[in-house]
Amino acid sequence: MRRVAPIVVIVLAGCGVSAVPRPHRRAPSKIAVAQADHEYPAPAPPRQPVNAAASSPSAAVAAFARDYINWTADSVARDMAALAARSIGQARAAAQLAAAETAADYELHRDGIANSGAVEAIAPLPGGAHQFVVVTRERTTATGTSAYQGLQPAWHVAIATVSDVGAAGWVVSGWQPQS
Repeated sequence: MRRVAPIVVIVLAGCGVSAVPRPHRRAPSKIAVAQADHEYPAPAPPRQPVNAAASSPSAAVAAFARDYINWTADSVARDMAALAARSIGQARAAAQLAAAETAADYELHRDGIANSGAVEAIAPLPGGAHQFVVVTRERTTATGTSAYQGLQPAWHVAIATVSDVGAAGWVVSGWQPQS
């Protein structure tokens, strides 16, 4: 009899029958995961279409920076909207916000404020994947106030992040002015 029991267990186990019932486990709910991890799993954001892309990461950064620093009171809202249309992610959100804020900025328009400058340097950020340090030299002027009279050009630094959007090329996906 002792020989029969092991053979029966092996045969039954091979058929997928188990002598020990397994408890049915449900996957934890998204809320339970969020409470444990302090993060709620969300789907990936939708792909953002862009109006234009550059052939290289540095070209995307140079074009974005040039257009970001050169504007007039009459063009700034339009210029920022155009930057938003050819960027993605955080850079797009920042440009959209700037477009909305400058369109309604009474003092900016009343005083005829303008900004002009040049991109002086672009270099890869050490240790930053697809990130660049951007150095610009800018001058702010105004036609309707003397507040900017005699103001000397100033150096500014920004950190730009670029993303590859496939066959279209490269676009700026992050723009963080540092000074």
